[in-house]
Amino acid sequence: MKMQPELQANPSPILETARYQVLDQGIGLSESQLLEILRLPDSALPAALQLAHEVRLKHCGEDVEVEGIISIKTGGCPEDCHFCSQSGLFDSPVRGVWLDIPELVKAAKETAATGATEFCIVAAVRGPDIKLMNQIKFAIDRINEAVDINIACSLGMLTQRQVDQLASWGVHRYNHNLETARSYFPEVVTTHSYEERLDTCNMVKDAGMELCCGALIGMGESLEQRAELAAQLAALEPHEVPLNFLNPRPGTPLENQGIMDGKDALRAIAAFRLAMPRTVLRYAGGRELTLGDLGTKAGLMGGINAVIVGNYLTTLGRPADADLNLLVELNMPIKELQKTL
Repeated sequence: MKMQPELQANPSPILETARYQVLDQGIGLSESQLLEILRLPDSALPAALQLAHEVRLKHCGEDVEVEGIISIKTGGCPEDCHFCSQSGLFDSPVRGVWLDIPELVKAAKETAATGATEFCIVAAVRGPDIKLMNQIKFAIDRINEAVDINIACSLGMLTQRQVDQLASWGVHRYNHNLETARSYFPEVVTTHSYEERLDTCNMVKDAGMELCCGALIGMGESLEQRAELAAQLAALEPHEVPLNFLNPRPGTPLENQGIMDGKDALRAIAAFRLAMPRTVLRYAGGRELTLGDLGTKAGLMGGINAVIVGNYLTTLGRPADADLNLLVELNMPIKELQKTL
């Protein structure tokens, strides 16, 4: 493949290494190599994003996966994740709310109508109890009766029995984020451990479900810890990595953290793609503030190959039409686009 002008104009040893190692051979960068990507000067950022885009096209294809999410239980969580307004331990404006099954089915239909192929049911809990598991089973059955869409779940930490149940009910994918690097995790969460999260992730994979395991960056972690997180996710080999950027929420311990620089966010997108050349890398929360419209476009041309459309769990996202129109503008086909569009 002929080198593009941007790469020729910004020669960088790490980008030259990544072109051979990641693009040609399909081998993700190591932790130390990822740190070099995260430390690239602004002048080399276009070249890094271009290379990440080429890696995405070669190893993942051109399709973009679209997903909608909805919370069956919002707020009142007993955990103390310092970034999350759903924690019942913080003085945040989010209060516990349950969504009934008819509303859930309606949301699934509306999600499918946008062209999304995945519908994720989320609950703000440490882990599901028997009541919640029964509700999830009932919701899955009702959704499957009403609409043809893949169902994913994010219900916190699981037991082996719960993992087996979800797999037997046809849950396509389970989301359980590592959030941050092992070395920084105690600064962000104290009510459970990194290892507990990792145990659930491994059980999900062993049960045959796809693992969605994401990151939240911009929480005060160092560049070294950002590289550490990318390498730890790569070692886990999840099917999908949602990439979130901190949107500081009132009442949480990180409310005054501030919004990370957009160029640092784009460097992270390139680094995560170069760490995981074959993984679905999904735009998730915080991109609206961190990147804006132009940065969102740059990320889609820099390694991202999936998006969450519409709103998130407690924050507003971009309108679904805005993201779908942008994909059309960039000539990016939506995976299994529904006829209702």
